[in-house]
Amino acid sequence: MKSIRLAIFVTGSGTNCENIIRYFIPKPWVEISIVVSSRPDAYALTRAHSLGVPTAVITRQQLQDDHQLVLRTVRGCDYIILAGFLPRIPTYLINLYPNRIINIHPALLPKFGGKGMWGHHVHEAVFAAGEKRTGITIHFVNPELDEGEHIAQFSVDLKPSDTPAIIADKVHELEMKHYPPVIEGVIMGNIL
Repeated sequence: MKSIRLAIFVTGSGTNCENIIRYFIPKPWVEISIVVSSRPDAYALTRAHSLGVPTAVITRQQLQDDHQLVLRTVRGCDYIILAGFLPRIPTYLINLYPNRIINIHPALLPKFGGKGMWGHHVHEAVFAAGEKRTGITIHFVNPELDEGEHIAQFSVDLKPSDTPAIIADKVHELEMKHYPPVIEGVIMGNIL
């Protein structure tokens, strides 16, 4: 059986990236082919190297302008997994990977999505709004920011005393627990 090949796109420290790689190591039917970072100094690259996964750097500008570089980099990959990737995915790539680019958002979309809503900005907005619940949304990427079809959502209760940092920790726990198995469900055809 031919393995399903994944490219993971990252920008930052790479905790989700490492979690996904480790999840799929004992599963020979899935191969992490490459980790692509939008920044050359992203710690995610170090994490990938330590786990024996090839890496590449494609800057935000290259992603938009150098289609051939991007296509060469992901050639042979069946899915693109976004794990804290900040640049917007260009339409040409979405068209080449319809319902095969998966993203995780640190809130219960459609709340707290869209431009500027990433990382700590999301948790601060959730805190400022006095939300009683937050969570994660795993969704397909489409040309509209954070508006792709939902695959799964997982939520957690918040206390009035929860600071943005505590909210971030609670959301991160959900990401670590749920993102890899949901990815597996999608690529194995068990979800959707």
